[in-house]
Amino acid sequence: MTAATHSTLFPQVPDSADAVLEGLDPEQREVATALHGPVCVLAGAGTGKTRAITHRIAYGVRAGILQPSTVLAVTFTNRAAGEMRGRLRQLGAQGVQARTFHSAALRQLQYFWPKAVGGSMPRLVDRKIQLVADAAAACRVRLDRGELRDAAAEIEWAKVTQTVPADYALAAAKAGRDIPRDAAELAQLYSVYEDLKRDRSVIDFEDVLLLTVAILQDRRDVAEQIRAQYQHFVVDEYQDVSPLQQRLLELWLGERDSLCVVGDASQTIYSFTGATPDHLLDFRARHPGATVVKLVRDYRSTPQVVHLANGLLALARGRAADHRLELVSQRPAGPEPEYTAYADEPAEAEGAARRIRDLIASGVPASGIAILFRTNAQSETYEQALADAGVPYQLRGAERFFDRPEVRKAGIALRAAARFGGNDALLDDTVDLPSQVRAVLSGEGWTPQPPAGSGAVRESWESLAALVNLARDFAAARPGATLSDLVAELDERANAQHAPTVEGVTLASLHSAKGLEWDVVFLVGVAEGMMPITYARTDEQIEEERRLLYVGVTRARARLFVSWSLTRTPGGRPNRRPSRFLDGLRPGTAGATGQGAAGAVGGIERGTAPAAGAARAAGAVPRRTQRVPARCRVCGRTLTDAGEMKLMRCDDCPSDMDEGLYERLREWREEQARLSGQPAFCVFTDRTLMAIAETAPEDARELARIPGVGTRKLRRHGADVLAICAGQEPTDEEIDN
Repeated sequence: MTAATHSTLFPQVPDSADAVLEGLDPEQREVATALHGPVCVLAGAGTGKTRAITHRIAYGVRAGILQPSTVLAVTFTNRAAGEMRGRLRQLGAQGVQARTFHSAALRQLQYFWPKAVGGSMPRLVDRKIQLVADAAAACRVRLDRGELRDAAAEIEWAKVTQTVPADYALAAAKAGRDIPRDAAELAQLYSVYEDLKRDRSVIDFEDVLLLTVAILQDRRDVAEQIRAQYQHFVVDEYQDVSPLQQRLLELWLGERDSLCVVGDASQTIYSFTGATPDHLLDFRARHPGATVVKLVRDYRSTPQVVHLANGLLALARGRAADHRLELVSQRPAGPEPEYTAYADEPAEAEGAARRIRDLIASGVPASGIAILFRTNAQSETYEQALADAGVPYQLRGAERFFDRPEVRKAGIALRAAARFGGNDALLDDTVDLPSQVRAVLSGEGWTPQPPAGSGAVRESWESLAALVNLARDFAAARPGATLSDLVAELDERANAQHAPTVEGVTLASLHSAKGLEWDVVFLVGVAEGMMPITYARTDEQIEEERRLLYVGVTRARARLFVSWSLTRTPGGRPNRRPSRFLDGLRPGTAGATGQGAAGAVGGIERGTAPAAGAARAAGAVPRRTQRVPARCRVCGRTLTDAGEMKLMRCDDCPSDMDEGLYERLREWREEQARLSGQPAFCVFTDRTLMAIAETAPEDARELARIPGVGTRKLRRHGADVLAICAGQEPTDEEIDN
């Protein structure tokens, strides 16, 4: 066996607890060694969070601090749980339980049911669609397959948010949900669904959590037995925890605090399922003594990709944005992201396919390339373009376009119309191929206008709309084509699809790409109406769309291609514009530097706090005071604009900035950015430098009062800035606590 084979396929198990810590950066090492009390790990994309928490568990086990059988690590997918178990085995920490919330709860429910409830546990149904269909029939409500999926999703949301049928309508309205049908009708459907389950002695996946919670709340003896078994908990992807999962976690813990959570509020993209980052963001409030470790060293992406990712979040708003992490790339420089506008969607797909073919020819493996899009309905155009270019691909997280139920039903209907159309009254008033297709597909759920909201109904409509658009393009390319010709074209396209292979380009929606990474990523369709999606209307929904794009950007290791089309079809009116999220970031747009308020930097916050009213040492970093309304220091007007608040004056009020000081600060900032490998705005933004040059602070307390100079930046750069303001050379020292 060669050393290379041994190191890659069969990694050597560390020979000691200390050896487990080798290769970890300072923040990861802090995670690994902080084994007592509550710990919160805020981990940016690509910062090695799984590495940190698996080494934490392994170090605790190998050092004899943790018994393997008493550790429960929970995450959200079987794939993530399997990866965690594999890494723990490689680190010599066998015997640790790594499971999903549902898997852990189901195991406990099966074991304790005879004792806590008696008899055999009800049968677990894998899919609730049939039960929802039966409930709809009992309510005399007609639902197609897509509507059944949407109704099932609403029931799942209600249950994970611990909402009973009687409260559903009010809860959905309060949450601002874009529901697929009348709220009262859905509440009735939910109620009947629950009755049917009881009558048939079956439970669904949400019941697994609900029943486990109920048993732990009602049976103290069972709760104590589980708490005696599991004494140390690790929760991955904590920003995706639902209220129900949080309640289960609290019951597992009891009065103890041996808990480590890991997450990133900027990757919260599943709020429509009931996930909320509030538990992550409130962790320090619930556990005042917690140690908080921030991982910001990005080992995945080049500085150019990281710069774009940081720029996206710098322009974000809302609570999650207030806690964003500013990534610092640890990789060598790479090419800048490329932005391309195409005339229409087919041209965009063909352009991506051509570039991918060239990349593969240059030696990039197909498996290292991904095309990411906002909705599954976009995949067909890219499937066809890749097939035409002879590029193998695999579709992740969704059925192939021609395998989708609505597309298959539409194909059957079109084939029947082509064969017996002369006897079909639907086609009596049609004059050409596109109108024939519209008439046929109107019976399958297609309408001239898209349905309101998101969900399965919208996805189904998008698939049918793609067929309508295809028919129009086909008729334009082949005048005189018949319905039979179109059916033959559809069959040919379906047969041309490549079977999924390991060595193929990945096609995936942005949601299904979470947790994955590729050397080269094509972000396509990044235009208004698709990113953010049309039905994202509230500020919260818009910000979730921004986070979704952020997730897409951070999937790229080395190269990133961002594109959009000016119109949907060839010859159409070019009225589309690039996504607003790219404003100020792509070349040629105002302020294209990615500048904005800086996010949290990496580091460690110990779970200690000085006594209230304790005197602070002279020169210590001042503690933040309660916010008061900001007023212009020139005219006294209340300031609301973030940029004006940094300057503490209105933009149009006269400035007394020391131009020479400002230029010296800019030169110092450029050097700091070069040394740290960060963009200049990560040191201080232009606005903050202007505010410093206008104020010319004389001590740390005055400098700390300038917005944009946070506690960490004051500690890291304060001495330099104060020296420059005093006309001296930077000291390269830090201000101590």
